[in-house]
Amino acid sequence: MPIDSMYHKSFASDNHAGVHPTVLEAIAAANHGDAPAYGDDRWTSAFEDRIKEVFGSGAAGFAVLNGAGANMVGLSLVLGRYNSIFCADSAHIATHEAGAAERLLGVKLVTIPTEHGKLRPEDIESRLGVVGNPHEPQPSVVSISQATELGTCYSPDEIAALAETVHAAGLRLHVDGARLANAAAHLDCDLRTITTDAGVDVFSFGGTKNGALAAEAVVILDPSLTPGIPYLRRQSLQLASKMRFVSAQLSALLTDELWRENASHANKMANRLADGIAEVPGVSLTYPVQSNAVFATVPPAVVEALRSRYLFHYWDEPAAVVRWMTAFDTTPEHVDDFLDDIHKAAAA
Repeated sequence: MPIDSMYHKSFASDNHAGVHPTVLEAIAAANHGDAPAYGDDRWTSAFEDRIKEVFGSGAAGFAVLNGAGANMVGLSLVLGRYNSIFCADSAHIATHEAGAAERLLGVKLVTIPTEHGKLRPEDIESRLGVVGNPHEPQPSVVSISQATELGTCYSPDEIAALAETVHAAGLRLHVDGARLANAAAHLDCDLRTITTDAGVDVFSFGGTKNGALAAEAVVILDPSLTPGIPYLRRQSLQLASKMRFVSAQLSALLTDELWRENASHANKMANRLADGIAEVPGVSLTYPVQSNAVFATVPPAVVEALRSRYLFHYWDEPAAVVRWMTAFDTTPEHVDDFLDDIHKAAAA
């Protein structure tokens, strides 16, 4: 029996969701006749123009295949062999990319404990004493996640404050934007407000978690970083031969703010779930719900009862913390059915 037939709607990851119909239509529309390979096609040209429309005329967008690859390509632009990356101890690049930064970029990750997954300017300032010390790797970039791995979001002012501190120290600010759309939807702002206007240098724009098939982008906001990316993208195995199918998806998400429609719905379903567990005995929210992630402390017996019917992750098993994720295709009925089972399991 296929494993997916054993379960109800998955709450494990927005990666479990399918592809948005509009994105599928964009792929199908690109699937007619021949087109030049490696991005020399009209779909990729249109995507690159769309990036400039959304993020500003100085922005440059480069389509890639996955989020980890987008992070590695983006970070490689601002790193030397003796450099380090400052990031939160919960950062995806530190916890869920199998040591890719250390292995592929050859640098040290300096992980910083945070509250709710968010770095503060003082966190950076307190670690700048290593600058100029030949016995220490030299910091070159600060990487933050938006939304964070704990589902929280940096406000535009928080990003701008970080950027000011980072740039004053001669460093760059990188954003892992796998769920950038969810953050912008929660903050009720456009994508430019939390990137270009906030002082970000380079970031990834996530498409896969927002309804795409396999489509991410590296967006460069500092023009001085652009010359190296064609070579680094190829070297990092992130240059797709049939790039038109990747670019078409990204353009679809950036047209008429489909990204916002998908992210807003996913966020709304997460809030519906969070509201629904408020009265469940023994169940409590672990972190604020600011995107499409719900972290909850749940009695182990309840977790085990639910896991026989639903897919989701134990985020911190010793602390009995689980993570429930919603997606663009999560329906109110999916959430309500899950809540009904949560109540039943808790009552039992």
